[in-house]
Amino acid sequence: MSDRQFDSADRAPLLHWMIFTGLSFFGLVLLWRFGLIRQMVVADRTYISSIIVLLYFATTLHCFSRIIVISREGDAARWAARLIASGEHRVCVIGDTVAIEGAGTLLNGLIASHIRELALQVERQGARRLNPTPLLRGLAGRLRGANQFGAFASDTLMKLGLVGTIIGFIMMLAPIASIDTGDRGAIRSSMNLMSDGMAVAMYTTLVGLVGSILVRIQYYMLDDATAKLFALAAGLVEAYVGAAREPAVDSP
Repeated sequence: MSDRQFDSADRAPLLHWMIFTGLSFFGLVLLWRFGLIRQMVVADRTYISSIIVLLYFATTLHCFSRIIVISREGDAARWAARLIASGEHRVCVIGDTVAIEGAGTLLNGLIASHIRELALQVERQGARRLNPTPLLRGLAGRLRGANQFGAFASDTLMKLGLVGTIIGFIMMLAPIASIDTGDRGAIRSSMNLMSDGMAVAMYTTLVGLVGSILVRIQYYMLDDATAKLFALAAGLVEAYVGAAREPAVDSP
């Protein structure tokens, strides 16, 4: 692969996330500008909608941190592929440092750790008896990291919205039991309470669903970037290292 392809593969996840998040925050600014956010805060007396918004911001920050990690690992994988392609294909392990003979040192990270473990396994067992499957599973687990938090967060936002819906309907239906049909003041007061309950139900449902969808999209991009990085690491780095180590181990 060319360097341009590597650059596109490594930088696209962060760029896509920033574009999507920027558009999302632009939408929030428009809602604030037209007073819809303030209206939601005032109408939702349970503050569930505000809690959902805060949780959404916290989840977005978590996704951003994971995107940064994946982007850095992508840079490390690209650098490792360049060194393996330009060096003598021999891996030198000195402590926690991994170097390609005749090329340079790998960047610290999960990719370098994976190559280090692979090289040590080759030295202990020999290339022909090496089973790379456990190492690949370990690498996949480390790359995924806390990505599953996205599914939990998305489900939590939706469940909070449903809880707000139930509370809103309870608030809306509670005045009906004690309403006096002959008292116009009581009817007017009950209608106001019912309106408040309906507002709580609708706002919490809307905010919970929208927040859940936005979080799901963010973590879909993160999972897609993680899968592509794993394919790059397994298909390029390990293929290069495995092919380079086998003749060196078998030669007398």
